[in-house]
Amino acid sequence: MTPQGFEILAAALLRGSGLSIGPDKEYLLETRMAPALRLHGLPNLDALAARLRAGAPDLERALVEAMTTNESSFFRDDKPFAHVRATALPRLAATRPPGAKLRIWSAAASTGQEAYSLAIIVAESRALLGNREVEIVGTDIAREPLARAREGVFTQFEVQRGLPMQVLVRYFKKNGVHWRIADTLRSMVSFREWNLLGDLRALGTFDLVFCRNVLIYFDPATKARALEAIAKQMTPDGLLYLGGAETVLGVTDRFATLAGDRAVYGLATANITSTHPGAPQRVMAGVR
Repeated sequence: MTPQGFEILAAALLRGSGLSIGPDKEYLLETRMAPALRLHGLPNLDALAARLRAGAPDLERALVEAMTTNESSFFRDDKPFAHVRATALPRLAATRPPGAKLRIWSAAASTGQEAYSLAIIVAESRALLGNREVEIVGTDIAREPLARAREGVFTQFEVQRGLPMQVLVRYFKKNGVHWRIADTLRSMVSFREWNLLGDLRALGTFDLVFCRNVLIYFDPATKARALEAIAKQMTPDGLLYLGGAETVLGVTDRFATLAGDRAVYGLATANITSTHPGAPQRVMAGVR
């Protein structure tokens, strides 16, 4: 592949998804785009680059979907889910007016396991939440994984990753060789095709935001842009959950760390006085 062709593909990928790749990832382009090249009768990546340069939105979307990582599993890296169960939901239940809806956003929903894991936690927290309505919104840029998420049907391998047997039996129904999640949980979750780098205002505001293992694929400027946009969609006391290898430090000062909770952040404000263990502690970018 020519350097010029690679630059065109990399620019289209950055523009469409925020994903930043270097020349060392050319092998990924070749592997993941092979089906799309065959489908569109293109002999190689340089031919794809030429089509993109001439303007081909369908091919640009195919590029973005092929290169976007859609790895997911139930209760992946359990610590954030444990924090929601033990700290976030009790705090929200105590501070929100009775009957006020709680909203949770899974910002890279993929095939839905993260959003449904959160729905399971909500279902198991009904004694705490009472009849309070909880809405979970899953968004992703890739259409095929979202279609699977909406269906709520998972393979034996997928349900074995992170789901204890008692949870599987309680919230899933065997459907041939697959498992279908309970309608009570499916009704709590909606999935929408959405670009994290697009206009997020129509999504509304959220009390909890899961945006895990997404920022690691962005360059610093795109990380800052995404975090700024997310901050605008959060309630003043909302919480943001990032992946274990991700941080806001050195990227933005819009968020504050939570005492004792790595990868959980609240919005940074000028006047944070609470000594509650879940209260945000103000940090400046690059300074802990």
